[in-house]
Formats: sequence, structure tokens, C-alpha cells
Amino acid sequence: MYGDPVLPPDFVSLPYANPDAPKGGRIVFGNTGGFDSLNPFVQKGTPPWQQSFWSYESLMGRSWDEPFTLYGLLAESVVTAPDRSWVEFTLRPEARFSDGTPVTVEDVIWSYETLGAKGHLRYRGLARQIDSIQQTGPRKVRLKFNTKDRELALIAGMRPILQKAQWEDRDFAHSGLDTIPIGTGPYVISGFEPGRYVTFRRNPDYWGKNLPFRRGTHNFDEMRVEFFGDSTVQFEAFKAGALSVMREFNAEKWARHYDFPAVQHGNVVKAEIPHGRPSGMTGFAMNTRRTPFDDWRVREALLLAFNFEYINDTMTGGAQPRIESYFDNSVLAMRSGPAAGAVRELLEPFADSLPPGVLEGYALPIGDGTARNRANLRRAADLLAQAGWLVQGGALVDANDQPFAFTVLLRQGDTGNQTVIDLYSRALARLGIDVTTQAVDDAQYESRIAAYDFDMTTFRRDLSLSPGNEQRLYWGRAGVDTPGTRNLPGIDSLAAEAMIDTMLQARTAKEFTAAVRALDRVLTAGRYVIPIWQFDVGRIAHVKELHYPDRLPIYGDGIGFLPEVWWYQSE
Repeated sequence: MYGDPVLPPDFVSLPYANPDAPKGGRIVFGNTGGFDSLNPFVQKGTPPWQQSFWSYESLMGRSWDEPFTLYGLLAESVVTAPDRSWVEFTLRPEARFSDGTPVTVEDVIWSYETLGAKGHLRYRGLARQIDSIQQTGPRKVRLKFNTKDRELALIAGMRPILQKAQWEDRDFAHSGLDTIPIGTGPYVISGFEPGRYVTFRRNPDYWGKNLPFRRGTHNFDEMRVEFFGDSTVQFEAFKAGALSVMREFNAEKWARHYDFPAVQHGNVVKAEIPHGRPSGMTGFAMNTRRTPFDDWRVREALLLAFNFEYINDTMTGGAQPRIESYFDNSVLAMRSGPAAGAVRELLEPFADSLPPGVLEGYALPIGDGTARNRANLRRAADLLAQAGWLVQGGALVDANDQPFAFTVLLRQGDTGNQTVIDLYSRALARLGIDVTTQAVDDAQYESRIAAYDFDMTTFRRDLSLSPGNEQRLYWGRAGVDTPGTRNLPGIDSLAAEAMIDTMLQARTAKEFTAAVRALDRVLTAGRYVIPIWQFDVGRIAHVKELHYPDRLPIYGDGIGFLPEVWWYQSE
């Protein structure tokens, strides 16, 4: 995105891969919930989330040891205009789909056009910014853009390439379990049972196995995903030896519950993987499309009532630090105190529309660590009164005597967040607010999230060291009314839109950083999400036969690490 790629043209392998890793073995993962689709590229259905990473490829591939750098994958070379107003890719002659047929320019053009028109919403933003796409040689394809956006040349290199011939007599947008898209990736689905398991086998004829970009990666002969009703059952399956690996997101559970016999005897290893990526945002999103969440004073009151220090101590033993902003834990994070310098210059034109704290400085409420948290609850009650909510007969009501009551939407089996809401609801009850939870199965949850049919729900956004066009999908104003975007809180901010535009047009790292820090202020002081704790280190328990390189990527245990650069080797 900025500067030159770190790796030279003759690199041997990615720096965090072991080029001599042995091939073979089997690894079994666990997912909670189920699946009702094996097409991960359309809006309909819920596929296994791993599928798109293991079975499909794009023209270029990402190194997870750099903020945002791509290297050739299906494409052997790439050329861009100085202003990146167009990009041209040349396909590798050896690139093949899993059925052995060659990848053609026709497949590439069809994939871009079909995903842009019928694919998941995450693909449609790029489609609107493509002025033309055409073949310019036997293996060459050029995309011209209609928007000044230096990231588009990179985004264009990351779209999955599918086989046009497979879909000539099939309905791409409405396929589910009936048709598995043919890809070019190292793995193909070899078996599945709806809602129970999916098995992937390594394709022995995989076309790219000798590429430097792929050397030392995708080493397992078989990868299987088992599905469980909830995380408790999944953990018991891991303890019993039915799973090979388990990611743990709770520090206290990591310390107390991972002492079972297999760990004590050395058959299961506990690994901690540090990283240098932003914290992202984890917590509970408030749907500002609905009253009373459309009032920042109410949202601030709900933040004050969320007794983080007490809840964090209960849930994680206080071992995991709080998320202070969306890009916390990185150079992109907003700075404390009033906005200054380039950040202030970017925000001042929107001063009249910004919530309090964006320019003046904003920090999340800090509790006293006690269960009662009286001072913060008093401040919350004052804000609620300013917003027109008063206590009558023990209940908080508005001017029309309508009670303040809301429902938290959860996935079935999400016992951890259920416990957090149980603790939170006790504090809200002291304010006269009635809170209930509703746990639904995966299909219902995805359907309701897509339609924004919730008051409050769980929220997680992973953010990178090079945020770009995906920010529109996360926070863009189009997501207020358009179903299916990832703007769950319904953020409607001219300032956020402008900061994203500035990020995408920045030509230097300094300009880019100022725009992201300004966006971080808008989002954090907007009080759209109740943050919880950071996942400041990856915690992975695995059977002793699994190994990974000593050299770790800056993104740590993110996409591209497990299982991509792991391998199986018995003692």
C-alpha cells in the first residue's frame, strides 16, 4: 500500500513459513453452531467460515508480516498506473482449478462481474468502483477504476477467482449445499454432513505447491471441522481428544481450566502467540436505528452502567486489558486529550455534527471496581434524566410512560456473553432498566443481524494495520438502511465517511495515520459499542504433534497462521 514490498523478487518463502515443513497428518478443528451452505461467496446461508480461506485463491496473496503488501499468486505479474487509476494482471500459465482445467481471463472477468452483481455484499463495493474490466492479452486482464482510491489496485488483486463453466446452468446467488464452487486452492471438500462436519483434503495435484509464496504452507493432508452446539461441549470434546486444537479467548479459563491430564502429561501444549495488530472492537453494539439508542446521552449512560472493572475481574481474573478504542494497541490509535494538528484539521469542518468528546477528548468510563459502582450509576441516572427518562415506581419511563426495556440478541450456546449480560443487567436494574436476552440458532441469528432486527447484540470487528475500503462496509452511511452490511450499530456520520475517503486518498503514511486516528475518535466518542477486553495475545492449545515456525508474523494468530504455516510431526 505504501513504499516497497519487503521481500525481494527471488524470495524463497514467506518469512513466517518453514520451507522445509513436512507434508502429511491430520488436524481437527471445532466450530460452534452449524452450516447450511457450502457457497461462501453469496449472501444466502451460513457456510463454514474456514472454507473460503482453504479452497479458493485470488490473483495475489497477502503477506501477514507486513501491514498491507501483496505478492503474485494466480497472477505472475502486476502493473499499475502511477496514480493507480488502473491495474493489469498477467495470469500464470500453470494456474489450474482443482479439476485440472486452466484458469483463464474469461474466468477472472466472470468472477469479478458475478461477485459484484450477485455475490455477498462485501464484494459489491469494489464492483461499483470499476469503470471497465477487459482482456488485454492472452493472459492479461486490466481493470480501470472510476474512483480516486489508491487501495483499489490491491483490493482488485484479492477477489476469489471461480470457474465460469461450473455455473452456466446453475443459480449462483441461491446455491447452498447443492453445489460447491470449484476453486484453485490447496484443499477441496471431500465429505460433509450438514450441521455436523466438513472434511477438506489436500489436493495432491494442487497447481501452486512449488510457488515460493506457498512453500512451507498448507501442510496437512486432511483438515476436518466438527460442529458443536456450544463452546462448553466443544471444550469437552477437545479434552477427550476428539479435536486437535482449541483457541481460548478467556485468560482466566486459560489459566485455570487448561490443566487436564493431557496437558499435565505433555500430550497437549499451551502456546501463546503475541501480535502487533490493532485491538479491533469487541463488545456489545447498540442499534442506533432504534430509540432510545439514537441518543448519545443514553449510550453514554449505558457505558457508565457497564461496570467493566468488576465484570472483567469476574470473567478473566482482570488479566485482559480493556479495549480503549477501535485501533487501540497500535500506532493508528487515537491519542488522549484534545484533537491536535492534522487530526484536528480533518475533524473541525464537522464540528457541528460531532458528539461531545471527539474534538475535546474522550475516554471510556472507569468504575471503582466494586459490584455497586455507585458513582458511575449516579452519572448515568443524570444523563438519562437529561434525555427524558425518569424513575417511576421502580421503572425507568419516558414522557409517555413507556418503560426503558430492551433485548440482547445472542447466538445459541454463547454462554460467556450470557454471563456478561447477566452481570450487566443487575446494574441496569438499579437504574430501572429491564433487560432480557434472546438466544437463537445460527440461521436465525444471521438472518436477524442482516435485517438489523435487534436492540443490542454481540460485536466483533478485527482491524488491520492498513484499514481501507472495508471500513465503508463497517461504518459507512449506506449501511444504515441497506440490509446485510456490517454496520450493525447503524453509524450515520458524515465525519466518518470523510475520514475513510481521506484514508483512501492518502499518499503518505503520515497523512494516512492522521486520517485513521481521526476516524478512531469519531467511532469511539460516538459511543456505539460497549467495549470489553482485548485479545492481546493468541492462546492456542494443541496436541503435541502440531508445530509452527519460531518466526511469527506481525499479525500473530490471525488469518494466514493456523493452519496455514503449521505442520504435523510425531515424536
